[in-house]
Amino acid sequence: MNFETALIPGRLIKRYKRFLADVELADGTVVTAHCTNSGSMKSCLEDNARVYLSPVNDPKRKTKFTWEMIEINNSWVGINTSNPNKLAHEWISTNQIKGLEGYTHVKREVKFGDSRFDIYAENDSEKCFVEVKNVSMKENNYALFPDAVTTRGKKHLETLIQVKEQGIRAVMLYMIQRVDVDIFAAAKEIDPNYAETLKKAYDQGVEIIPLQVNVQPTSITIAKILPFEI
Repeated sequence: MNFETALIPGRLIKRYKRFLADVELADGTVVTAHCTNSGSMKSCLEDNARVYLSPVNDPKRKTKFTWEMIEINNSWVGINTSNPNKLAHEWISTNQIKGLEGYTHVKREVKFGDSRFDIYAENDSEKCFVEVKNVSMKENNYALFPDAVTTRGKKHLETLIQVKEQGIRAVMLYMIQRVDVDIFAAAKEIDPNYAETLKKAYDQGVEIIPLQVNVQPTSITIAKILPFEI
């Protein structure tokens, strides 16, 4: 995925109220950017770190910028949580994700039961629901999810189990927006209930695909699929 408009460099002053971040631009101007990540952003916040913002041309938006990425330990970390869903739809539609190729119909935001999944895909022989989660948290060489307790995430896993019970393929796709990690796991210490439910889902046939992506100021590209621990 290439960014449609050139991103604007700056340095992080602070993130606050979960959805806001003050950034100093190269000319010294301080702007407030929208932060799409509602989690703790543990391990991807650092004062005065280099960041990139995307400009927003929407008169209804109070903030005229969206925070896209931050540089941590000389590597870019994507923190825009709206990008993974767009990337998943694009890459599944164009057969770019290993294990999710061959679907002729791919649609976003499709309901199953009382849940709404990010992606529904099908072909002549198979139907598949895919839930996508953004991963930005790092601990040692592990990418971990979630970075805060998520009852909604747990519900998605429980519904994926129901999908699988009805003979439909069910996939949990973790979009890891950093390349300084080597393996994926659930953050058991942060949300033990989510970790337990993920193991249950996996044991009952829900597939786990931890997809590492390379975030750069001009584009986001696929790096590789990481191993995982349950």
